[in-house]
Amino acid sequence: MENKKDGNLQRSLSPMHVWAIAFGCVIGWGSFINPGKKFLSTSGVAGTAIAMVLGAAVMIIIAFSYAYMVPKYPKAGGEFTFTKNCFGKNSAFICGWFLVVAYLTNVPMNSTAIGLIVDGLDGTADLLKFGFHYSIAGFDIYMGEMLLAMSILILFGWLNIIGVKKAGFVQTILSTLLVVCVFTLFIAALVSSKAKGINMQPVWGFDKKAAMAANATSAGIGEYAHKGTAGILGAILATFAIAPWAYVGFDAIPQAAEEFNFNFKKVSFIMIIAIVFGCFVYTSNNTVAAAALENWPDRVMAGEWVVLVAAEELLGTFGKVLVGLGVSCAVLSGIMGFYLASSRLMYSMSRDGYLPVWFGEVDPRYGTPKNAMLFCIVVSLSGPILGREALGWFVDMSAIGASIGYSFTSASTLVTIRRAGDGTVFLKVMAVTGVVFSTVFMILQLIPIPGLSGVHFGKESYIMLIVWIVIGLAFYLKQRRFFTERD
Repeated sequence: MENKKDGNLQRSLSPMHVWAIAFGCVIGWGSFINPGKKFLSTSGVAGTAIAMVLGAAVMIIIAFSYAYMVPKYPKAGGEFTFTKNCFGKNSAFICGWFLVVAYLTNVPMNSTAIGLIVDGLDGTADLLKFGFHYSIAGFDIYMGEMLLAMSILILFGWLNIIGVKKAGFVQTILSTLLVVCVFTLFIAALVSSKAKGINMQPVWGFDKKAAMAANATSAGIGEYAHKGTAGILGAILATFAIAPWAYVGFDAIPQAAEEFNFNFKKVSFIMIIAIVFGCFVYTSNNTVAAAALENWPDRVMAGEWVVLVAAEELLGTFGKVLVGLGVSCAVLSGIMGFYLASSRLMYSMSRDGYLPVWFGEVDPRYGTPKNAMLFCIVVSLSGPILGREALGWFVDMSAIGASIGYSFTSASTLVTIRRAGDGTVFLKVMAVTGVVFSTVFMILQLIPIPGLSGVHFGKESYIMLIVWIVIGLAFYLKQRRFFTERD
């Protein structure tokens, strides 16, 4: 074991811990909340399934680059470390800074779902709707919800500070329970007569805004269904464009590379298993929600939590408890995993001079990057303040950050292969494909394409992106002496 006082991180993570971190990051609140909030209306059952499978395939392609690069540069920082060694300081800062937002936005994102879990399970009791409240984007935010979410953010931040092995153990329990809950719900839908294929119509989703404006119901929803080549393509791409957000987390593995207590050859297998499990959870929850509910379009337009309603339809009260437990594990494992990934990345950037030295200080007692973790906690507390309507904005920010990280990793793989002369033709093809798809993701996210509605960023997301760039420029200028020095 490393000496806790020598400024190094401890090697405490087993393969199971690392899988749990990756899977826990991949599956957060979105797999349970987004079927009703985004997936079913935007892409339907078929569009979402195709987008998620294609997204998983692309992530596996990109994962081959990670598996090659981690043994080459087994340091905390992952993509940032790869880019630094292959493209220099400026590119490394851009990659690192956008990766921070890819990871860190998922923490407040998950925290905003905590209030929804309680609301869904407490019926009409409204246990958290007390104290002062206000509205953002039409959503009411109560003091009770804020206090609970903030308390959990602080608690899990503290768990990350007192030791990565403890955090890994908790993460393993949460991820295992999450898998059990999702599989149980999936099996229940397979054997229940209440889950029917006919209920899944319209399978490509529908124009939610137009349907709501016309006060449409499930009976006439076919008029607003996505049809034709453009409609179906748009339905698939709308969800495919956020695949970097959906699967961000498998790449958290390199962030903890200095804390592995196993051979790096296991990295690719762990990543692929995390991605495959993630694809199943997203697709299963979305499909089960539609199959179990005859009038899911009505429930989606009413803003109901359709996965919870479907589980209750299939299994009664036990179904509600099952989903409550599953989404709680997803939310908490997401908070835990992304705290670890973002704090290790900021620690690595600080240690190498890209961020102020304060972020790189290691706690002498626990051997963890305490200051970076404290920064992550403070930023994450914005989630409960902004409320649930900020979820979509955080999704967009995470998606663009992850896309940039994937692009740099794939490109760094090509550079390293050329330098080392040890890459296979297969790996080169995978790396080139990774660069291409990462670029496609960025284009879909940032550039409005005529005929494809609901794919690119919304106004608030563009504003958040600009704010993040400005903050990054402030840190860059503060460290400008470092960036102007010769390597």
